[in-house]
Amino acid sequence: MPESAAAVLAAPPDERPEVALRAVHDGAVHDGAGLDVVREAAAGCRACALWAKATQTVFGQGPVPARLMLVGEQPGDREDLDGRPFVGPAGRILDEAMDEAGLDRETAFVTNVVKHFKWRPVPGSKRRLHEKPNRSEVGACLPWVESELALVRPEALILLGSTALQAFAGAEASVMRVRGRPLDLDLAPLVTATVHPSSILRAGTGRQEAYDSLVKDLKTVTRWLDHRAA
Repeated sequence: MPESAAAVLAAPPDERPEVALRAVHDGAVHDGAGLDVVREAAAGCRACALWAKATQTVFGQGPVPARLMLVGEQPGDREDLDGRPFVGPAGRILDEAMDEAGLDRETAFVTNVVKHFKWRPVPGSKRRLHEKPNRSEVGACLPWVESELALVRPEALILLGSTALQAFAGAEASVMRVRGRPLDLDLAPLVTATVHPSSILRAGTGRQEAYDSLVKDLKTVTRWLDHRAA
């Protein structure tokens, strides 16, 4: 039985990811208005325990539909407080790299596989350190990003980092082995992967080289989109 928008919002908090995905696939919610329904449902998600320590759900942002969609791992400290994806230090790296590669952030849809910030405290400090989400947490959140994919209908999809890549390609997938190349995944006409921009921040003396490699990967998507539009 098709799930209505009202049914999505009324679903038990721990069942909302799957209920929302069914509604999207059934066509009960669609386009930008459908994304608003799914975003509202996700705000009360309790499908895993990460919500308890997070400030809020951080859903995807951007136009619907969009030619380009980028998927990262999870919101960071700044995103958790702000409520928008990729607005912290890694987001600034991504903005710069996209601009240099000829990709417009404002016309792209940007999101993460996991919608809540997973962190651990620093003893004696108010700092919150990022922790990598585990397979169960990724699995619980995956229907949300699958709903976003179905609504956004991107021509090109960029998976940023190992968590995003492995969520769709399996636990053995390696970003460093496949980066910058088309992937055989039935998610969009072009699916490719590259490093998460946060890795540039940790690259030390190799930061410029790592950044240049990220830009190079993004430029392959720019060329593909330009050729497709020609």
